[in-house]
Amino acid sequence: MPGKDKRSDDGEESTGTFETLRDEGEHFVHVKQFGKAIESFTKALDMRPEDKGCLVTRSKCWLQLGNADNSLIDAEAALDQDKEFIQALFQKAEALYQKGDFENALVFYHRGHKQRSELHQFRLGIQKAQEAINNSIGAADSIKLEVKGDLSYFNKQEEAKKQQKGTYNKPKQIKREEKRDRERPKPSSDSKTVKELLGELYGDKAYLEKLLQDECMTSKRSATSQEITDRVWDGLDYLNSRADFWRQQKPMYARKRDRMQGQMKAKTRDPTSFILKSLEDIDEAQSKGRYEESLQKAKKTLTSVESMSSDDIQNQQEIIANLHSQIGNACLELGKFNQAMHHHEKDLNIAKDNDLEDAKSRALDNLGRVYARKGDYEKAVEVWEEKIPMSKSSLESAWLFHEVGRCCLEMGKFTEARDYGEKSLAAAQDAGDKSWTLHSSVLIAQSEVKLGDLQAAADSFEKSLVMAKEQSDTAAEQAIQRALSDVNDKIVQGVKDGDDKDEEDAQKRTTSRHSSVTEDEKKEDAKEYVKGAPVDEQQEQTEQTEHTEKKENPDGITD
Repeated sequence: MPGKDKRSDDGEESTGTFETLRDEGEHFVHVKQFGKAIESFTKALDMRPEDKGCLVTRSKCWLQLGNADNSLIDAEAALDQDKEFIQALFQKAEALYQKGDFENALVFYHRGHKQRSELHQFRLGIQKAQEAINNSIGAADSIKLEVKGDLSYFNKQEEAKKQQKGTYNKPKQIKREEKRDRERPKPSSDSKTVKELLGELYGDKAYLEKLLQDECMTSKRSATSQEITDRVWDGLDYLNSRADFWRQQKPMYARKRDRMQGQMKAKTRDPTSFILKSLEDIDEAQSKGRYEESLQKAKKTLTSVESMSSDDIQNQQEIIANLHSQIGNACLELGKFNQAMHHHEKDLNIAKDNDLEDAKSRALDNLGRVYARKGDYEKAVEVWEEKIPMSKSSLESAWLFHEVGRCCLEMGKFTEARDYGEKSLAAAQDAGDKSWTLHSSVLIAQSEVKLGDLQAAADSFEKSLVMAKEQSDTAAEQAIQRALSDVNDKIVQGVKDGDDKDEEDAQKRTTSRHSSVTEDEKKEDAKEYVKGAPVDEQQEQTEQTEHTEKKENPDGITD
């Protein structure tokens, strides 16, 4: 019959459309687009309001968006269709928990666990609901419940359930027009409390609040700006509701109490483990450059260790000395030289009082670094020279000799700097450390430049350049090449200046030889000239000669 076929066709088309919308919603859930999933499930439920699977899935989506009220409505609607539907039962418990109704949530978690005890989500739900209740009101043994007072609240709940039974109420959706007139979201607690409650999410909240202050982005002059404002408000509403929920789930006093109890348990249970864990955290913070964090942790640990008795912890003084060293290192990296020196000196004093050789060597090492960073090279050399006999390896000696040599170079003691550089080079070669071999060679070359031994400096720089190339140290290679070029220029300039000086000296010697002809030689030349002249001329020349001699020696005194 045509009419029957038409109705059959309409039914098939309706069924196909419902399944398409349901599958589309499931896809959006899979890709975590919960808003679009809700739209698809809502259209599907308009066709089949009694489909409990769609109701439960949409309830999950509402919960993911932070709307626990609508989630609860959908879960209860699914339970109205099937009171034994375990997924709807769990979803109702979850919605109640997210609303902060921990007592009723615990009831439904227990109900689900009784029906399906093998499902772990109900056991976890019971645990977290009980914990939330204990955090809110304290332990159960401290509270006595009495059956008295106004119980009308429970009667109203029963009446509401009876009215809703057999009917489906579509969850109310907030229209965009209503959002435009709402007020700016405000947190219900101070910023410090909200920051601790939100944790990492507080950065998102601060960003959204900053975005609201940008009038170009959130002004109501255009639809785009209004849309941005609405999205920002939605985000702030969600974060504020999460903060309220987490505060209700675990109040601030409960968080502080748990922290204090955890610290006390850790100290009481095993103080050694607590100290070792703290030292590991301090070392990790320093290795990652978080010196302020390292400093604060070291100070707190030091206070805890000092408050313990020597019976509770072995080698207490050694640990205290180590913590002073850690604090000093952090202060040094933060530029607090005086504080660094104070703590390293405490480390040294504890080491000397308790005969701790390793701690003493460490303290001298650190004190030398502080003096060197402050520019007090003489004091740094004095401290490091005291440490030299305590060196336990060739590598440590190589570093120590190099640092002392650098200080000598800075003080203008170039011979000592070269000597320490050669000691550092020998120790580095003995240790087989190429890096310190390079550093020592460069120190020797720099000292030779200052001593004026340019050719030796050039040879040392050339050896250093070869080592830098072998180690693929581009920065060191470029620096050595520049230094070597400067030394070669000085050598060439020195040779040129020497040649010019030799020529000048030759000219001076020639001039001096010509000017050194004696008066006697002049007289002999005159006599030779007289002998070769005519008689009259000889007579005249003789008289002139005698006249000259009398003039020069009027007293007639001869040798």
